[in-house]
Amino acid sequence: MSDDLQAVNPRARLFRIILSVYGIGIYIFLFAPIAVLILLSFNSSTVVGFPMAGFTTDWYARLSHDAIILDALEKSLIVAFWVTVLATLIGTAAAFPLVRANIKNRGAMRVFITLPIMMPGLLIGVAILVLATNVLHIQPSLRVAIIGQTVLATPFVILVVSSRLEALDRNLERAAADLGAGPLQRLLFVVLPLIYPGIIAAALIALTLSLDEFIVTNFIIGADQTLPIYIYNQLKFGITPEVNALATLMLLGTLAVAGLTFGALRLVKVLTSVTKITNRLEEPASAEV
Repeated sequence: MSDDLQAVNPRARLFRIILSVYGIGIYIFLFAPIAVLILLSFNSSTVVGFPMAGFTTDWYARLSHDAIILDALEKSLIVAFWVTVLATLIGTAAAFPLVRANIKNRGAMRVFITLPIMMPGLLIGVAILVLATNVLHIQPSLRVAIIGQTVLATPFVILVVSSRLEALDRNLERAAADLGAGPLQRLLFVVLPLIYPGIIAAALIALTLSLDEFIVTNFIIGADQTLPIYIYNQLKFGITPEVNALATLMLLGTLAVAGLTFGALRLVKVLTSVTKITNRLEEPASAEV
């Protein structure tokens, strides 16, 4: 293959080297900040920066005794959990009529649904604050933050799930209907098992967006604070490596969740394949009987 490319273009090897160096540079650019964050979490000095004064794991031990950080982390996880659940349910339900209903100007409808993505978070935060306080007479709180973040995360869920629905072969549902399956049975045993990877991917996106959200949450959370808001407030007084240690643990937790999710999906595929093979082996035996 390389000889063919060399015959077509004498500089193919040079271009391949340049592209390889460029690709490596992009990966370094993306992951260098994460590597620096992890490295500085072991800095013995209270000043976050280089040169490092020494190597220590005390900042990880102090996390279990810092009530403020633990409270902010707990609130972030609570908000992220409910935002993931609500956005996934609402977005999945909204994706069905968007794909299956006979809607005119479906492209315009998609643009309308994705408006919260296109609008600046500052405007959305102010709009939700005005709606909650002046119209609904609800004071900013953790519940309002959950509602606001759900508004931001739901369009992403709709886009991911609707793309999965569009790729689904409708003949499978027709075959199930011919075999006597009702609408609910087709949904539970045909459609959802085929689109669940898209639903899980959308849920992970909603979870990531919620844990990272700052601008909108800062307007509508009131006296409470999530972890991004806590880190922002700490900038006024100086961030210690304790925050880097917490970020490192959250990174490891995120990788663990992603690994468990993909592992579970892989296990489901293996079990499905085993079930199909078992059914095929049992068919000749039942035919002989």
